[in-house]
Amino acid sequence: MTDSLIIGPVSLDINIDCHGNERREIGGAVVAAGYAASRSGYDVAVLTKSALPDDEVKKVFSACDAKIFHLPSPTSCSIENRYFDESKERRQCTSISVCSPITEPEIDGVIKDVNPEILHFAGLVWGDFDESYFEKFSDRAMIAVDVQGVLRHVESDHSMAFHDWENKKKYLPFIDFLKTDAAEAEVLTGLSDRKQAAELLHSWGAGEVMITHNTEVLVYDGIDFYTFPIRSRNLSGRTGRGDTTFSGYINSRLRMGIKDALLYATALVSLKMETPGPFKGCREDVGNYIKQFYSEVDG
Repeated sequence: MTDSLIIGPVSLDINIDCHGNERREIGGAVVAAGYAASRSGYDVAVLTKSALPDDEVKKVFSACDAKIFHLPSPTSCSIENRYFDESKERRQCTSISVCSPITEPEIDGVIKDVNPEILHFAGLVWGDFDESYFEKFSDRAMIAVDVQGVLRHVESDHSMAFHDWENKKKYLPFIDFLKTDAAEAEVLTGLSDRKQAAELLHSWGAGEVMITHNTEVLVYDGIDFYTFPIRSRNLSGRTGRGDTTFSGYINSRLRMGIKDALLYATALVSLKMETPGPFKGCREDVGNYIKQFYSEVDG
């Protein structure tokens, strides 16, 4: 049995920081999430789509042990991320192109091959897959959803905007692990207070709710709040923050409780954000980071 199957497109990313420095890479949520889980020692698979050659996509994942299922698409997803300040909390996203949706039969075929415990829906924009899959596959695996894939829409001028999820109350009860950032949580709930937003999302049916922020990561399970601070020494690798955190957390939850899983995931992303690109360290590196920067918790 595989720990998780990560579903979503790869993206040809153009990342521009507040000083105008540009970095181009093949990324996307599935890349950051795949590396975070695989390099942490978990058994993961990735189902992705693009117009890129199969070998080129698999090369992107060559430094991790994730099993890659790459399907062809007439076009690839490509996104420009322009950051406005050093925190990289505010950004403008422009869609260059999108890939074709990942379909129910395609997901079903890979599930039969890898038998995952968790289906991690890591979409980049609305339309990467159908929201009904959260219900349809809920009897096959635990469902983990990053709400970016249901909130972020490509507008007619290629800008990208976040819109509330019309069917959230219908599908949230099928989601075991829900991830938002602070801004997305406010779009969903109308609440700027992260704890209140997490409570409301849980009351609508979501299981464990994770909300990321540039200062901390929060998880609410319907009973208790758990938080750990982000302690990155620089933010050169800010892109992929939420994907890294969520993947590290949900896979860890297969082996440990909420507090320990969240500590690991928060330290993992704090370390990852100090270097551009996906996490290419190992579990021991994260353990050492915890000892150095979270000693008050680790002890």
